[in-house]
Order: sequence, then structure tokens, then C-alpha cells
Amino acid sequence: MDAQTIMSLGLIIATFALYIGISIFNRARATSDFYVAARGVPPVWNGMAIGGDWMSAASYIGMAGTVMALGYDGLAYIMGWTGGYLLLTFLLAPQLRKYGRYTVPEFIGDRYMNNTARLIAAIATLIISFTYIIGQLSGSGVVIGRILSIPAMYGTMIGVVVIAIYATLGGMKSVTWTQVAQYMILIVAYIIPIVFMSLQVTGNPLPWLTYGNVIDEIGAIDRELGLSEYFAPFAESEKSQFLALMFTLMVGAASLPHVIVRFFTVATMKAARWSGAWALLFIGLLYLSAPAYAAFSRFILMTRIAGQPIDQLPAWSENWINIGLLKIADQDGDGMLDWTEIEVSPDMVVMATPEIANLGIFVIGLMAAGAMAAALSTAGGLLVTISSSFAHDIYYRLINPQASDQKRLKAGRIVMILATVVAGVVALDPPGVITQIVAWAFALAGGTFFPVLVLGVWWRRMNAAGAIAGMLVGLGTTLTYIFLALSGVTLFGIIDTGAGIFGVPLNFLACIIASKMTEPPAQHLQDDVTDLRYPEQMTYKDGEVWINDGTRN
Repeated sequence: MDAQTIMSLGLIIATFALYIGISIFNRARATSDFYVAARGVPPVWNGMAIGGDWMSAASYIGMAGTVMALGYDGLAYIMGWTGGYLLLTFLLAPQLRKYGRYTVPEFIGDRYMNNTARLIAAIATLIISFTYIIGQLSGSGVVIGRILSIPAMYGTMIGVVVIAIYATLGGMKSVTWTQVAQYMILIVAYIIPIVFMSLQVTGNPLPWLTYGNVIDEIGAIDRELGLSEYFAPFAESEKSQFLALMFTLMVGAASLPHVIVRFFTVATMKAARWSGAWALLFIGLLYLSAPAYAAFSRFILMTRIAGQPIDQLPAWSENWINIGLLKIADQDGDGMLDWTEIEVSPDMVVMATPEIANLGIFVIGLMAAGAMAAALSTAGGLLVTISSSFAHDIYYRLINPQASDQKRLKAGRIVMILATVVAGVVALDPPGVITQIVAWAFALAGGTFFPVLVLGVWWRRMNAAGAIAGMLVGLGTTLTYIFLALSGVTLFGIIDTGAGIFGVPLNFLACIIASKMTEPPAQHLQDDVTDLRYPEQMTYKDGEVWINDGTRN
């Protein structure tokens, strides 16, 4: 075992020990601890936990690689994912927090007073979260596989064991504080390499100010090679796909059950808004860095790897070739490696960058620890969501309403372990690259939940029939289009990752038509919707707004 492997493994083991220690210290002892951390998380820490929850393997490992591969067209991921947080913070999070439930299916079931709607929402949550967690486990396999120089599938198996241990110990309470630690580790690990890369390439330690000049140089190299320029708009995809993907990611980000539940862990509506604001700041640190990563990595590959004798490539390339994420071929037989003869998987770009730039074994190990933090943080939140959807929304609310706290916690932990193992089996041979798999989860979340949540909060006339019709139509349409697109059947140039553009409008339409064709909801449910628009210190009742000290406003 070489020094680099020992360093990487040591840092990862140290961080694993930290996460498990935090989980043991914050172990859940009641259902409110397990599902919403007893609603006692301060906004700034909750914002950081949201950042950790959000910075999944797709963001950390896959985003920069996707931008490197797609250029301008890859920016749809950054704009879509960031824009979705604005929708969530302003349209949904404070109102859902005031309603005071544990989960998204519970809100839907109680808002519409319908157990069928609750069951559909719970099943959809399981599908969405299961899809999402496959991407996280696949990312952990990439990291561990590279460190131990083993196939990614064996790395995935190791990741499954670690995630199953720490997530089942403490539920949302422990996951919250491990996510805070994971965010700190991953953001430091993400920024340090890019600062050194900027110094190495431009002499300036501020990559956010310098990568524009590097892009100009890449453009010149592209023109020389006769390639589409790196940041030429819509060179790698149709404009319709760009817009569809951005829309899908925005509505999906505002509808992901495991993200929404993070806003249930604070005490007030105001705290929920501030959590969103802090989260945008913490997320922005990474998202503003991803394009710089893409530019610097592409520049170094084009200028230091391409054009070299194929039998004199640096040692790091062999490691990535061995695990199947880098492919090279001397297609013209001249003994030199041309840029067009290099096939780089988007999933390796960030992880390989410290090696490509020769930044030293500590930075390489730190990057590996950060990548594992990203995969584990999101996986933990997803497992809590999967657990609560079954144990709370299906088992407790529908099957056994007399279940004790201990029975509910036991059921939740069993489901967590089973979900981790099954998702891990699927992730052994993932159905796509990490960002693609995660985009499917966003499409399903937006297509199923966005209209039902928005209309449930802002339209008094919305009823159970509308919610059921909307979720079934939206989920069915989105799933159908994903499978059709994967088989080669597309509309308007929109591929599988943009499926939400079809599911969401049809969901809205189904909600409105079904609600209009059936009886309006009970008056107290309509009053509940109006009440959600006022701060906690005010209550809407019998057509009047009351201050909660008993006086009329």
C-alpha cells in the first residue's frame, strides 16, 4: 500500500469515526428526535446541514465533470439546482413548517384529509429517495474504489456498510449534526485543490476570478483542433433540453422530500426562511467553484496530457484506467495521445484533479474524504426520509396507529437497513452516471409533488381528488417519459433528464380539473390554507385574523 493510499484511507477512517461518534452522542430516543431533531436546530446550523444534505455525490463528484464534458450546456445543472432553493424558500418551506408535520406525505394526507393521497405520496417518496440514494452509493464506490485500487462495485459495498451504521443510530437528530460536520469537511476539501490549481495555472489564488481567462485559452485550443468551443451555447444539447433540464431541476429541488423535511427541524417559520438563506450561501460556495474546476481540469488535460507519447503517460492515469473511468486509445496509431483519443468519465474529474495537477498526497486524501462526506451526508438524509415514509406514514398512520414510539423507531431502522442494502445492490451496476441518476430523482419529485404542494399551500379550492389525480398523472407521465427517452423515443430534443417539463404541467392540469369537477374541501381545511399565509403569532379563524394572545387583529 503506497503513501497516497495510506493518507487517503487514514483521512476517510478518521472522518468516519467522527460521524459515528456524533451519531452515538446524538442518538435518537424519541420519534421527534428521529424524524425532526425535536425541532430544535438553529437556522445557521440548519442551513449548513441543508448544504451538507444538498451537496450530494452528484454535486461534489459529478457536477464539475458534467460541466467539463458539456461546457455551457452543463450550467443548466447549476442554475436549476440553485434556482429551486429560491422557489422552496419563498413558496413552500415557511408554510409547510407552520403546518407542523413530520413528513411531506403526512402534510399531503392531513391537508387533504385523505389516506389514499397519503399512501400515494409515501410510495412516491420511497421511489424518489431510492432513486436518489443509488447515485450516492455509486459515488461512494468511485471514491473507495480509487483509494483501494479495486473495482467501484466493491467500493460501493463498503460504503453501504458505513452508511447503514451511522444513519440508523440516531435518525434526523444525529444526521443533522453529522451533516454539519460533513459540510465543513467537504467544502474545505473542495476549495483547497482549486485554490492550488489556480495558483499553478494562473499565479492567482482566487479561482473564481481567474478561470474566465483559462476558458478563453481553452476556446483557442478548441478552434485549433476544430472542435466546438467549450462555452459555445447549445453545442452539446438542444436549447429545448437545456431549458427542460433547468426547469426539471428547479421544481425538483423545491419538491424533494428529504430536503423539505430539513425545514421541519427548526422552531418557527422565520427560522425556516433564514435556514433557506443560509443554505443558499453555503451551497453557493461549491456551485460557484464547479465551473472553475471544470475549466482548470480540462485545460490541464489538454495542455499536459494530450500530445504526450501514449507510453509515457503519468502514473495516475493507470489507476483511473484500471477502475474503468478513463479510456484512452491510439486510434491513428502515431504513438501520441490526441485530445480526441481521451474519454474521461464525468464522475472522475473532481476526484482525479489533485492527481492531475500533482497537488500532493494530503490534498488527494482530503479530496477523497470530502467526496465521501458528500455521498454520506445526502445518503443519511435520504435514509431518514425513506424510513419515515414507511414507518411513520404507512406503518403508523395507516396500518398500526397504536404503535408505540419504540415500535416505530424499530420499524424505521429496519427499513433503513433494507433500503441501503437494496439500493447498494442496484448501485453495483448503476443505470447511468451520477448526475443523470440524480436528475431522474429530481424529475420524479417535481412531477409528483411540486403542483400538489404549491396548490395545497396557496389555493383554498384544491381538494383530495385533485391531489390524487395530480400525483398519479405527474408520476406516471414522468416515469413513462424517462423510460421512453432511455429507449430512444424523445420529443422536441428533450432527453430523460428533462422529463419534468412534461410531468409538472400535466400534474397542475390534473389537480385543477379534478378539484373543479368535485366538491370543495371542508371549510376548516380552507381556513387552514389561509392560516398558513400568516406568521406564527397570528391565526386565521372564522374569517378573521387573531393574534395568538387572544386579541383580534
